[in-house]
Amino acid sequence: MNELAIITGNANPVLAKEICQHLGIFVSKALVGQFSEGEIRVQVEENVRGKDVFIVQPTCKPTNDNFMELLVLIDAVRRASARRITAVLPYYGYARQDRKDQPRVPITAKLVANLITGAGANRVLTMDLHANQIQGFFDIPVDHLYGINTLCDYFLSKKMKDAVVVSPDVGGIKMARAYAKKLGAGLAIVDKRRDSPEKTEVMHILGEVEGKKAILVDDIIATGGSMIEAVEELKKRGVTEVYAAVSHGVLSGNALERIQSCKALNEVIITNSIPLENPEKSPKIQVLSVAPLLAEAIKRIHNEESISCLFDGDKV
Repeated sequence: MNELAIITGNANPVLAKEICQHLGIFVSKALVGQFSEGEIRVQVEENVRGKDVFIVQPTCKPTNDNFMELLVLIDAVRRASARRITAVLPYYGYARQDRKDQPRVPITAKLVANLITGAGANRVLTMDLHANQIQGFFDIPVDHLYGINTLCDYFLSKKMKDAVVVSPDVGGIKMARAYAKKLGAGLAIVDKRRDSPEKTEVMHILGEVEGKKAILVDDIIATGGSMIEAVEELKKRGVTEVYAAVSHGVLSGNALERIQSCKALNEVIITNSIPLENPEKSPKIQVLSVAPLLAEAIKRIHNEESISCLFDGDKV
C-alpha cells in the first residue's frame, strides 16, 4: 500500500476518508480551493511520483465546480509524475445526457468522458451509471460497480414478507428484475408518460401489487416528482407500505420537502455516493455506505487483481 495514494476534492471528502479507513491508509494531502475570481486552485502537498493514484470525486452539485476540480486534480497528479491515475466517480454527473433525443442537443456524457481522458486519467472507477453504454464513451478502461448488494442487504435485514420490486419505468426493468431475484420478491412496472424532463404522468401499474410491500428501485432521484407520483399511485392500488431504493440521491429542487410531505412513502434508502445535505432534516432518508465496495475495488485494481466478483449486479 506504500505505492497507493488516495486524493479527494471537495465533492465528498467524508467518503474518501471512509474508503481510506477500510484500506488502512490516510487521504493524501492536497490543497483544493478557489482563487478570488473563482478559478480552481489545486496543489498536491505530498510526493506522488511513481505512485498509483486514485482521485475520489463524484461530480455532484455544484456539478461544474466539482467536475473542474476533478480535471485539475488529474492534471496536477499527471504533472507530478504519478505512475497511474484512476478517476473514482461514485456518481457520474451529466450521465442523463447520454444520447441525442432532441434536435440540436449535445451528448454531454460523451464530452465529459473525453475531458477526463484528455486531462490524463488512465482508468475510471464508477458506480451505477445512468446508462451502461456510457462505458463505451471512454477509450480507457472503465470499471462499473453496482450498489445492488448494499441496498439489498438492507432490505434483507428487514425480513420483509410479501415484497414486490417496482420499476419506475420500462427502461428500469432489467435493474428491477435483478433486485427481485436477490430479494426473492415479485416484479411490477410503472407505465408512465414523460411530459418534460421534470414532469411525468403515471398511466398504469403492470403486475400484482395489492396487499404487498413495494420497493421502488432506481439509479437517481433528482426532484422526486415522478417517484412521488408512482408512490401515490401504488398506494391507490392497495400497497401496504412503499419504500424507495436509489443509488444516487441527487435530491435537487424541493425533493426533500416532497419526500417528507408524502405520507404514502415510508422510507427512501440511498447510498453516500453523493453527500446528503442537512441529514437531520431528512428523517425518512436512510443513507448506506458504499465505501467498503469502493475500497475493495481500489485495492484489487492496485494489486492487479480481478474485480469481476464486485460487478455482481446479476448482470444488470
